[in-house]
Amino acid sequence: MNINDFYTSEPIRRKDRVLEEQETGNLVETGEYGILSTISSSGQPYGVPLSYVYAEGVLYFHCATEGEKLENIRYEPNVSFVIVGKTEVLEKSFTTKYESVIVFGMASIVEEEEEKINALMLLSKKYCSPAMEVAPLYIRKSLDRTCIVKIKIEKITGKSKK
Repeated sequence: MNINDFYTSEPIRRKDRVLEEQETGNLVETGEYGILSTISSSGQPYGVPLSYVYAEGVLYFHCATEGEKLENIRYEPNVSFVIVGKTEVLEKSFTTKYESVIVFGMASIVEEEEEKINALMLLSKKYCSPAMEVAPLYIRKSLDRTCIVKIKIEKITGKSKK
């Protein structure tokens, strides 16, 4: 599954700011972190920065086995995930150069152990590649106290000002 299968430019008001499909896919694959937005059962919005990894049509992130984001996902699995790439404030022009992506999708808690381990290996490779030889041991030790959430991507939009 290609990440660009989810690309759309429809909801972007400023068509001159649409980030091209290839650039959008590249930012999703290489971004350092994103901000997950959920909603609580009381209607309270909640945004939290997370490290993540993209693989085959889903984003994965890890967290503790309990907490507000998990409660919100159980209540309402529709989420958005914002990834911000390069930015540069242009003080004299009172503007900012930027690139960003918004992912829309359905979040769910991964229950299957093999998928959890695979997601943790992907996260380890992205963020801790020099220590990959010890990653399997570390993952096994912490598996019971680690939750993996996946966001099944439904739509991606990208925007930039260059």
